[in-house]
Amino acid sequence: MVNTNYLTKEGLEKLNTELEYLKKIKRKEVAERLRTAASFGDLSENFDYANAREEQEFVERRIRELEDLLMHAEVVASKDDSGKVQIGSRVVLRGEGKPLELQIAGTREADPLNGKISLESPFGSALIGKKAGESVEIETPNGKVMYKIAQVK
Repeated sequence: MVNTNYLTKEGLEKLNTELEYLKKIKRKEVAERLRTAASFGDLSENFDYANAREEQEFVERRIRELEDLLMHAEVVASKDDSGKVQIGSRVVLRGEGKPLELQIAGTREADPLNGKISLESPFGSALIGKKAGESVEIETPNGKVMYKIAQVK
């Protein structure tokens, strides 16, 4: 079964940039390291060669992963006129304490430390489809917390 990877336009560009870098630059760098290490002779005890082979495997695995991800990617519009929270929306929440601003992202783009939460996370799934002015109850490790959606942008 193929899962759709929901991405924002920015997320798609970031992944395409990484893929291009790996294919055009990193592959060549690793291949050169392999050639240099192989020129030292006995490959069975050549740490540089073994290390370069591991890096080559990592790069090739990441390229395949990115190609598969991009093949099944669906770019979502970051703006619509409904005012509802969707992938790409920035949401300002008010609860106890200072306001919390989050961006709803696809699973592959989630970066909670930088305010990007997955649409599949408890926060994300509770917010999807809601509008400014609505309240949401979110289950956290410390129990249920109520937030009011102050703004959707």
